[in-house]
Amino acid sequence: MKFDYTLVQVVDDDGAPLRTALKASIHGTDTPLHLAFSCHVEDGEGRVLVTRRALAKATWPGVWTNSFCGHPAPGEPVEEAVLRRAREELGLELEALTPILPGFRYRATDASGLVENEICPVFRALAVNEPAPSPDEVCEWEWTSPDRLRTAVVAAPYAFSPWLRLQLQQLDLASL
Repeated sequence: MKFDYTLVQVVDDDGAPLRTALKASIHGTDTPLHLAFSCHVEDGEGRVLVTRRALAKATWPGVWTNSFCGHPAPGEPVEEAVLRRAREELGLELEALTPILPGFRYRATDASGLVENEICPVFRALAVNEPAPSPDEVCEWEWTSPDRLRTAVVAAPYAFSPWLRLQLQQLDLASL
């Protein structure tokens, strides 16, 4: 099946599809609730991959975040979208993809006034290879321990994406 990756799925409060919208225009000051996903990638040595969003990103440019996020195309299974986006954004092949916060949802406004408003199931996965990020998506990356990540987020929360901060409140990273 072919999917249109330029579109996102706008959903109701229960996650039921309402309509589609162009991904390039979905985030504004009154962003409708839409479907997304988030993924935490491990390296097999107990470290987790964090990435710094490219400075050209429309929302939260330059902040550190979880390994990667994205939007499934309308009709695309979320698990397939996670694997696709790992390849596109980070050059990663993944295995052991597992949902860890399937009901995660958040709304946040960045300093420019742009809003994220997402039903965003969260996954974890194991990297098969080292990252080779797209510079349009990621300007820096690092493997770090879960404890070091938590310490950094507590010390400088403004340097991290709001969705990562919220996820860490709900996750036990030691179990990643």
